[in-house]
Amino acid sequence: MQRFALLGAGFIGSVHAKNLAENPNVTFAKVYDVSVERAAAIAELYGAVAVGSVEEALTDVDAVFIASSTDTHAANLKAAVDAGVAALCEKPIDLSLARAREIVAYAESRSARVMVNFNRRFDPDHAELKRIVEEDGVGTVELVQLTSRGPAVPPLEYVKVSGGQMRDQTVHFFDLARWIAGADPVEVFAAGSALADPRLALPEYDDVDTSVCVLKMPDGALVQIDNNRRTGYGYDERIEVLGSTGLVESMRHRARRVTHYTAGQVVESQMYAGWFERMQPTYALALDHFVQLLETGAPIEPSLADGLKAQAIAEAATKSLHTGVSEKIGY
Repeated sequence: MQRFALLGAGFIGSVHAKNLAENPNVTFAKVYDVSVERAAAIAELYGAVAVGSVEEALTDVDAVFIASSTDTHAANLKAAVDAGVAALCEKPIDLSLARAREIVAYAESRSARVMVNFNRRFDPDHAELKRIVEEDGVGTVELVQLTSRGPAVPPLEYVKVSGGQMRDQTVHFFDLARWIAGADPVEVFAAGSALADPRLALPEYDDVDTSVCVLKMPDGALVQIDNNRRTGYGYDERIEVLGSTGLVESMRHRARRVTHYTAGQVVESQMYAGWFERMQPTYALALDHFVQLLETGAPIEPSLADGLKAQAIAEAATKSLHTGVSEKIGY
């Protein structure tokens, strides 16, 4: 049994709390949040103990789930490293790539066991697509298409501190692109607009809600990622890999697999309402993967290095949005 602490009891922290409590190989021991009330509510619901500081949370545990606010990830990760506690950390490591590099170097110098929670890798359909590509099921990869279309623009207060669409939304798909292609892109071109909410173009937000990114791989293969913050039909996520001998696709999901056929009409089920409804099962799968790695001592993946590389792509893509030209990616 792995004794876990949870840092952060907000929305995503509450999701992780439930998964920690339900995992048969985990003892959900402690929870800390800047809001005493939120921590106490989580603790009461799942039988954990609410504590008053990060340091107390990291005492007498094997691992910590860092689900606190983005601006605390780096500090909490350093505290976990100093305490000798393994960590599962929500992305990003830090909104500043320079600061993220510093904390990763610090963690690696101490052989810390840290996983970045790129949970989409654990979607069963995406994982099966990856397996087929790895086993040469489509030949040499030449073109990868990823789609990330959310149902609604986030609140402006969130957008203001999110780091922008590339760092917040698309970074998951930069990671998927690397993971699926098995290589690191060398340059990226990004173009975007504020179409769903023109206020995003104002200086205080400096963001887009609709964008396309093109990544060039070392062998010349291309990856295209289309992103949209607002759809009129629900959440839409897809991956398509075209190779020299075939194609494999992880298709869009519907909320139900039911189709109604009547005279002159075919009615299919609707899409999932949002990204969380579509991706919720992947959080438990990612946690279970991390626990297995801790118990077996196997190498951690997705690693801190994976997190850094996805962030480096996001930085170059954000720069490209402003320069209007393709940007080299500095890892």
